[in-house]
Amino acid sequence: MSSPDFAPLAEALRERLAAIADHVHRDRDEAGHLQRLIEVSGRIDTLITGLPSSDLDPQFLHYLERRSYEKALAWIDGAEGAGK
Repeated sequence: MSSPDFAPLAEALRERLAAIADHVHRDRDEAGHLQRLIEVSGRIDTLITGLPSSDLDPQFLHYLERRSYEKALAWIDGAEGAGK
């Protein structure tokens, strides 16, 4: 069985982390910033739901369940680099 394509999830995780770090946007447009976070978080949830959880590394699943998105992204980057 082939491994899932993590690229869309990695992109969404990077976007969420960038949004969190965007203090200028937050300070300038708090409502817009919050909406941006809500939208990307919803996309992340949808992408996670589409993953075949039975075939995933338990540690990676733990990161996703706990919303440890920096660790999940590092796992994806490591898995892609290792050819998983």
